Amino acid sequence: MAQLIAYRNVDIYQKEQLVLKNVSITAESGQFYYLIGKVGSGKSSLLKTMYAELPVEGTASVLNVNLSEIKEKEIPYLRRKIGIIFQDFQLLTDRTVFENLSFVLKATDWKDKDAMEKRIGEVLAQVGMANKGYKMPHELSGGEQQRIVIARALLNNPKLILADEPTGNLDPETGKGLVDLLHSICKNEDTTIIMATHNLTLLETHPGHVWHISNHELTCQSDFLSVNSRANCSNTSAAE
Repeated sequence: MAQLIAYRNVDIYQKEQLVLKNVSITAESGQFYYLIGKVGSGKSSLLKTMYAELPVEGTASVLNVNLSEIKEKEIPYLRRKIGIIFQDFQLLTDRTVFENLSFVLKATDWKDKDAMEKRIGEVLAQVGMANKGYKMPHELSGGEQQRIVIARALLNNPKLILADEPTGNLDPETGKGLVDLLHSICKNEDTTIIMATHNLTLLETHPGHVWHISNHELTCQSDFLSVNSRANCSNTSAAE
């Protein structure tokens, strides 16, 4: 398996405030990683460093890009290789589902109209929303909107998807369905997925690697790991 993420002795700050210290992790292709911790523990901050929204201090690379040396003009090219799923959807409310997805393709240099329409149809079908392209976001349920957000993340066939509390605004049954979908994508597309969550029930029903944040540090635990999986962290303390 290829190594997509490698952090070694990384400190992360929000302005001048230390959020996480001495982070050392690796993530490999086709694996599912849970990032757990209390609200405000730094889960979102860690994800933001992976798409260069926040700077890092230390040695860190994502998709063979050195985050400590990345130039501002290079950041959009990194982000095009990463699918990002937000808790609050961040869909354009004045455009249809199709137009939302078309906007992303145009912004990432797609030119061929037929190819764009084909790709949008493919990702909508993949997330079970094949007949929803004409809908406006407000006409969809929360679960349907999140499926559109997942479709948006899949448009450019990313090898890495970052999901920040994607089930946080959904009821348990709808949330479980979305995690089913994400695990299916991970398995069938050989896509690495890192999902921030505080819902430990999901870890029990959908095993994966676990990264745990506590007291400004990131550790690992093995309680919820599948039998054939192994988490790669420098510290293997159990979660609290």
